[in-house]
Amino acid sequence: MKRYETQELKIYNSIKGEKEVFKPINDGMVGMYVCGPTVYNNVHLGNCRTFISFDLVFRYLKHLGYKIRYVRNITDAGHLENDAEEGEDRIAKKARLEELEPMEIVQKYTIDFHDILSLFNNIPPSIEPTATGHIVEQIEIIKKIIDNGLAYEANGNVYFDVLKYNENNHYGILSGRKIEDLIANTRSLAGQEEKKNPQDFALWKRAEPQHIMRWPSPWGVGFPGWHIECTVMSSKYLGDSFDIHGGGMDLKFPHHECEIAQGKAASGKDPVNYWMHANMLTLNGKKMAKSTGNNILPRELFTGENTNLSKAYAPSVARFFMLQANYRSILDFSDEALQAAEKGFHRLMNAYQDIELLESSASSSFDVKQWKQSCYDAMNDDFNSPILIAQLFEAVKFINSVKAEKARISKADQELLKQTLSDFIFDVLGLEETEEANNDDTEKIDGLVSILIKIRNKARADKDFTTADTVRDQLIEMGIELKDGKDGTTYSLKS
Repeated sequence: MKRYETQELKIYNSIKGEKEVFKPINDGMVGMYVCGPTVYNNVHLGNCRTFISFDLVFRYLKHLGYKIRYVRNITDAGHLENDAEEGEDRIAKKARLEELEPMEIVQKYTIDFHDILSLFNNIPPSIEPTATGHIVEQIEIIKKIIDNGLAYEANGNVYFDVLKYNENNHYGILSGRKIEDLIANTRSLAGQEEKKNPQDFALWKRAEPQHIMRWPSPWGVGFPGWHIECTVMSSKYLGDSFDIHGGGMDLKFPHHECEIAQGKAASGKDPVNYWMHANMLTLNGKKMAKSTGNNILPRELFTGENTNLSKAYAPSVARFFMLQANYRSILDFSDEALQAAEKGFHRLMNAYQDIELLESSASSSFDVKQWKQSCYDAMNDDFNSPILIAQLFEAVKFINSVKAEKARISKADQELLKQTLSDFIFDVLGLEETEEANNDDTEKIDGLVSILIKIRNKARADKDFTTADTVRDQLIEMGIELKDGKDGTTYSLKS
C-alpha cells in the first residue's frame, strides 16, 4: 500500500482561496509545473526560496508514493524588462552589457542556477525545457488561438483578445482582478494603437532590426511573448489539464492569469487544478534590492562575504531556516534569525545521531506512532514545514530525556523513531548533515573567537598593536577573517 492511500493531503488552492483535498487527475500520478528562472543574472535568494518550497512539495509527493513528473522551465527568450510589453529582452540586454552572445549569457547563468540549487540540495526536476527549444510549438499554439477567434495579428505582432475571451470566460479568475479595473488602469505604451483593447497582451512580437533574438513565423520575423512559453511547455509535457502549477506570488498577475487564458483559449479546458504560490523573502525587514544595498546573493551567504550578515552560513542551515516558515508566508532574513536557525539545526542533527546511543528498555514513555502521524498531519496540512519542524523537536526533547535517563524507549520504538526522523529530516525536508553538525564545533568556535577578539581589543586599547595584529593575522591563516564595524568586531569563515 502506498502512503498516499492512508494520508489525506490538503493544498491551499490560490484560485479557490482555500485548502482543498488533493485528488490527482490520474490515480497515483502527479503532474506539476513550476515557473523557472529567466537566466540573465545570478539567481537571488527570493528565487531560491520559491524553488526550495516546491522542492519540498516534490519531495513529499514522492515520499507519499506518487509517481510525479515535475516540469520546470528555463526562460531564455521573450521576457522583456519590467515584465512589460515593450522594451528590451532581459537576456539580450545583459548580452549587450557584458559583450557576449545571448546564449553565452543563458549558459553562464543557467549553470549558476543549477550550482546554487544543488548546494541547497534541491532535486532536479523531471524535465527542464527551454523557451528557445520550443519556438515551433509556441507558433503552433498561437495559430490555434487565432483560429479559435481569441487572438489577432497586427503589423507583425499577435495579441490575445482579452475582451473577446472574457465574453465566455473570466480573465482575472486567479488574481481576483476585474476587467473594468484592468481597462481603467492600463498604461499608455508605444504600439498600443495596434491593439483592439489596451489590456490585450502579446503572444508574438515583431522583432525590430536591433533585436538580436529573432525567429521566422507566419507573421514575420519576431520572438514569442513571455507568457506563451509556459502554456506550451506545461501542456506539451503534462497535458492540456494537469494537477499542480507553482511559482512565486509575484507571477500570479499577469503571468499566471495569462497562462490560464491562453490554455483555455487553445484547448477549451481549465489548464490547472491546483495553483500554488510561494511568498516573498525580505532582508532585515525590507524588500531586497540591489539599488539600496539591502541584498545578498546565495554565494555571499555561504562565504560570509557580505555586509548584511556577521558570518557565513551553510546551505543546509539556510534551507532549514527557510523551511521554518510556511511557503505562503513572508519570511525575513536577518543575522539573528539565521544564528538561531543554525543552533536549532545542530540540535536536530545531534539528536538524530544520538538515537543509536540510547539504551533501550522494555517499554516507552513516548507514543512514537502517534508522534509519527503528527509529522504526516503537519505536511498534509498544505506542506506545513514549520509545524513539522516543531514536531521533530518534540522528538529531540524526548531523545535528550532518554539520554538523561528521565524517559524510556523500547527497541522497536527506537528503530521507528530513527526511521521516521530520517524520512522527514533528509527525504522530505531535504536537509544534509554539515561538517559543523558532525563535529558540534560551531559554539566552540564562536566561544574561542570571542575570547581572541577580547584579547585583541584589549591589546588595541593598550596600544599593543603588535599583539593585536598577530591575533588578526593568525586567525586569517586559519581561515577566520575579523571584521571591525561600528557595532564591534565580527568574523566570517573562509572556504
